[in-house]
Amino acid sequence: MKKYIILLFTFYIITNCTKTPKEKIIEKDSYVTENYSKKEVEIVMRDGVKLHTTIYSPKDTSKEYPILMQRTPYSSRPYGNGMKTKIGPNVHLMKEGYIIVYQDVRGRWMSEGVYDNMRAYIPNKKRNQSDEVSDTYDTIDWLVKNIENNNGKVGTWGISYPGHYATVSAIDAHPALKAASPQACIGDFFFDDFHHNGAFLLSYFRAISLFGTYKDKPTNSAWYTFPKIDSKDQYQFFLDKGPLKNLNEYFKYNKLDAKTAKDKDGIDDFFWKEIVEHPNYDENWKSKGIIQHLNKVPSTVATMIVGGWFDAEDLYGPLETYKEIEKHGKNNYNTLVFGPWDHGKWASNTVKNSVGNYYFGDSISLKFQKDIETKFFNHFLKGKGDKNSGLPEAYVFDSGEKEWKSYDSWPPKNVVKENWFLNKNQSLAKKQDDKFTREIKFISDIKHPVPYSEDIKTVFTPRKYMTDDQRFAARRPDVLVFQTPVLTENYTLSGDILAKLKVATTGTAADWIVKVIDVHPGNAEENNDEIQDHLKMSNYHLMVRSEVLRGRFRNSFEKPEPFTANKKTAINIKLQDVFHTFKKGHKIQIQVQSTWFPLIDLNPQTYVSNIYKADEKDFKTQTHTVFTDSYIEFSVLK
Repeated sequence: MKKYIILLFTFYIITNCTKTPKEKIIEKDSYVTENYSKKEVEIVMRDGVKLHTTIYSPKDTSKEYPILMQRTPYSSRPYGNGMKTKIGPNVHLMKEGYIIVYQDVRGRWMSEGVYDNMRAYIPNKKRNQSDEVSDTYDTIDWLVKNIENNNGKVGTWGISYPGHYATVSAIDAHPALKAASPQACIGDFFFDDFHHNGAFLLSYFRAISLFGTYKDKPTNSAWYTFPKIDSKDQYQFFLDKGPLKNLNEYFKYNKLDAKTAKDKDGIDDFFWKEIVEHPNYDENWKSKGIIQHLNKVPSTVATMIVGGWFDAEDLYGPLETYKEIEKHGKNNYNTLVFGPWDHGKWASNTVKNSVGNYYFGDSISLKFQKDIETKFFNHFLKGKGDKNSGLPEAYVFDSGEKEWKSYDSWPPKNVVKENWFLNKNQSLAKKQDDKFTREIKFISDIKHPVPYSEDIKTVFTPRKYMTDDQRFAARRPDVLVFQTPVLTENYTLSGDILAKLKVATTGTAADWIVKVIDVHPGNAEENNDEIQDHLKMSNYHLMVRSEVLRGRFRNSFEKPEPFTANKKTAINIKLQDVFHTFKKGHKIQIQVQSTWFPLIDLNPQTYVSNIYKADEKDFKTQTHTVFTDSYIEFSVLK
């Protein structure tokens, strides 16, 4: 049980991100028990399924309180007489007086029903049909009618998967719902978490059983187990395992459900089977996406979308959620908060804010909790609830200048597009340095892929790499490097980045990875005592943004197609938004490569219909070409 708890909270940080004893802000562990009463109830949904719900109500019953709710697949425990030591989004809201509600979503932990990973939204439900939207609606309806001393106003919040459920709460929302804060919210499983632009995040494979192990009865203990890796070197482990089909053995169990026992591959994990059987962006994935339904968020629900610039798990989700609500909800109160955080770190009570080796400053998360998050919920659940909240439309952290900025739109209105060409001799410039287009070739050795990290270790889900020093990659022959001279003035990127590459390959399939790097000057000094011993901030290659495109999806995620060997081909890779100033004295660097292992799985580099079923013989080393009429389109703040 102890091992399970450690793994679960490694995967998902709800409110207790990792911290050292020196960094803790000590809270009285007995505060909740002294000031709140706890009650557990089973709320019946419209189709008869009962969802386990835990309610923490202030003991002071002399006034009315708003309700703050989190729906989660990660357990609302402790069950029974035990109480959480911290409740709500942050300690300020906990102490100001809210009714805090946690609910196990359908099919998870103590709730009835069968779980469906990213359960599809049903737009026009018939009587007794249910989805997560209706489960949320039915829950809120019960809460406002049955909890004593509530003021009739409800807010929702959550990080990661609970963030997705916060997004869901705002669709076809219950009239009592006044505020929702989706944080690191999943938007679409083909672009978040387990996939990036069609490439499978192999580094997440141990988390699959967390979502795909069948359960049809309530339980207060774990019903799933995580695959065991008998190695401390994940790069070598996955390299030795070979094709993805060889991982099927980790999802075959002795106790097979009747439906899956007949599976020809013997796969007893419904999420892994879903991934294997749906390699393309088909109706299975489309139906589970929530981004395309955000036109159904009413103007009566205020939204505050929160994310981290260095969130390895859910970067697409919060950015696209904000943009889609903004696009469709012209009269909505919709705001964006993005800071220098990895997954969920804004809920931490640490003073020192670092991501991996890179230090961004002190009290960044604490400032967000007190001055932004608390103010948001107080205004819409206790205050006037109008659009004059006193908060900016976009509250964003410049990860280069290391300071917060406020804007009345995101991206800011004074942003222009600039093209920077990938020239010969490793030059990155605003114009091609040669009237003739040149070819730059490299060998993509399938037996020697480019690692995503130089660390020798295994991780449950990768996070630190998002700010890792990229010198180790820049010095490999199969990573192309393009770099500016030393900058003579600050240069700020604000918004998305589009890599417009012209490429070729001797094979018929390839992945393409683009990384944007901030190269620090040689005289840069260490300002983070957590930096790895072998590194120096001198010439540090900070990865600002990176992304992969599985080349078969260059024209369509629905209909993949092979490359024609040796034919010059255009591919466009959208890199998610950044807000970063490359400071005077630094350099801007672009890295282009074709493997990123084992962050993503290996592309066979010969076209097969389904990479999850590829054989060893399909994997071949190829020579790739990047042409110098390729360029990077930056969104530049003027």
